[in-house]
Amino acid sequence: MSDYLETIRELSERLVAAQQPIRVLDAVAWDDSIRQAFFAAGCERQPSAGRDYYAGRPLPFDAAELRTRFEALERDVERRLGEADPAGRMLARMCREYELVIDMLEARGSPAFAPLSGRLYGRATDPLLPGQPSLADLAALLDDSLSLIDASAFRFEQPRTIPAEQAVQLLQARLDSTLGADGVHVRTDDGIVADAAAGSDYIKLRSGVLFSERELAVLEAHEGWVHVGTTLNGRAQPTCTFLGKGTPATSVTQEGLAVLVEVTSLRSHPARLRRITDRIRAVHLAEQGATFLEVFRSLRGDGRSQEEAWSVTARVFRGGTAESGPFSKDLSYSRGFVLIYNFLRLAVRRGRIERIPLLFVGKIVLEEIGLVAELMDSGVLAAPRFLPPGFADPSALVSWMALSNFLNRIDLSQVEASFGELLR
Repeated sequence: MSDYLETIRELSERLVAAQQPIRVLDAVAWDDSIRQAFFAAGCERQPSAGRDYYAGRPLPFDAAELRTRFEALERDVERRLGEADPAGRMLARMCREYELVIDMLEARGSPAFAPLSGRLYGRATDPLLPGQPSLADLAALLDDSLSLIDASAFRFEQPRTIPAEQAVQLLQARLDSTLGADGVHVRTDDGIVADAAAGSDYIKLRSGVLFSERELAVLEAHEGWVHVGTTLNGRAQPTCTFLGKGTPATSVTQEGLAVLVEVTSLRSHPARLRRITDRIRAVHLAEQGATFLEVFRSLRGDGRSQEEAWSVTARVFRGGTAESGPFSKDLSYSRGFVLIYNFLRLAVRRGRIERIPLLFVGKIVLEEIGLVAELMDSGVLAAPRFLPPGFADPSALVSWMALSNFLNRIDLSQVEASFGELLR
């Protein structure tokens, strides 16, 4: 057993080292000059972030050399662990995925970027499950539901009165109490474009920005409890240290868990759900051939402000070109939420609630939960050190899911027929 564990650890550390220079979001990001030029042109010109733009921002690795390292590692994994070994299967999948990531990043600023993104992150027209609706269908349904909510629910926003420096102190203290004093480092940064950004063990808040209490609560749950928490759990694994590193496939589980934790901890709100819906719709439009300007104008026509429309559209077109399809990572939020929610329902229905904490052992792919359980049962994996509130003691969560299995069978049209008059 000790030789087996040492083999997994060695191969795992090789993968951790090989992926170190790959930073997908950094590699595809647009700096603020793109936004400034777009608004200076009256929002009437396509952003110019093609091949020349990315040529001035070279990748921090030699693509051919790094691809060769992953190919060699995959061969060694299959030779030393075998195709049936659960850790070997996860490592080999990650190697293949990183090779495709390298292909995508090499294609930055070209029409080849979007198809590779679709292979890694999925497409809006992909069914959520075999025979089930697609994300595009889900976006349409959510849009209809959100449009029925009184506009005051969207207008209500807590005032932004907390300076970034004070927000850092507040958020740091809260996360220290749950993740430990050395779990995550919160700091200000005047070099980021967004109001907040998170990494493996840090959260950055943009200097000079004011935050609301609600925004800090969402950051605490989404970035802290889930993204940083699962990173720390993965790094703490004695053998499978690769679980501290995420791939595009793990982003579905990660973002799905993060949205679910936001919702179950009562930190989400209608405007946030609308932003997620807008991203799906924007990806879908881009997949159908809409350009940056056409997606931007569509969002403006739906009542979004110029800044809101820019934020969504820029997220969808970064990495490629303004006319050649989307970077589809933002589908992960809604796809992940639907899949995780239904996984939890099924786990409760089948009496397998012991599988739920496995979602937090590190950066995992939901479809590999059986492999994770096998590694846990054989003693290769350690239980997660940190679980978000509501999952550490899942009694309330299990009760909610048990009730949802019944409530989801009730025909809402019949409810409306019975109670509609009460809500006029």
